[in-house]
Amino acid sequence: METITKGTIEAILFSAGNPVEIKDLQLILEKSKPEIEEIINQMNLEYKDNSRGIEIIKADDTYQMASRKEYYDSIYKIIDKRSKPKLSNAALETLSIIAYNPRVSKSEIEAIRGVNVDGTMYKLLEYGLIEEAGKLDLPGKPMGFKTTPEFLKMFGYSSLKDLPELPKYKLDSNKQIVIDELIDEGEN
Repeated sequence: METITKGTIEAILFSAGNPVEIKDLQLILEKSKPEIEEIINQMNLEYKDNSRGIEIIKADDTYQMASRKEYYDSIYKIIDKRSKPKLSNAALETLSIIAYNPRVSKSEIEAIRGVNVDGTMYKLLEYGLIEEAGKLDLPGKPMGFKTTPEFLKMFGYSSLKDLPELPKYKLDSNKQIVIDELIDEGEN
């Protein structure tokens, strides 16, 4: 029975080609979330032990069949002839603000960065790394933004909880970050 379940999961994830929600797997397999998570963990161990070129990745409450990261260069040469999407420093800064502040508005991002982010936001939306997260309960009802499962996949995270912790800092009387405080904490 377990072999059939593994085969079913593998066939679904392979055929879908996109992330599949765990609730859909639960419905099809008539198994609990912990049971499915355990089976997928076993499958990943088997893939790794047998030096297979695939793995099952998790992003929030979805799973997707993917090639192992170590084979990227080989696969990329064959499958994708387009240039790799390159993120500018502005895009990375904007993306990190959104990742650490889900449902942040464009004006809040601009206030943090101190510059207009129209072009950067457009590119991040085009790459599928961010998406609209609904209207915020603020004056003017601005749109909020959040990262997507594609963001998690691109940076190798299972969820936003896996992001590195931000360093602690203090502000001086001019509301500027006190660098000495960062250095002192790093030495302890």
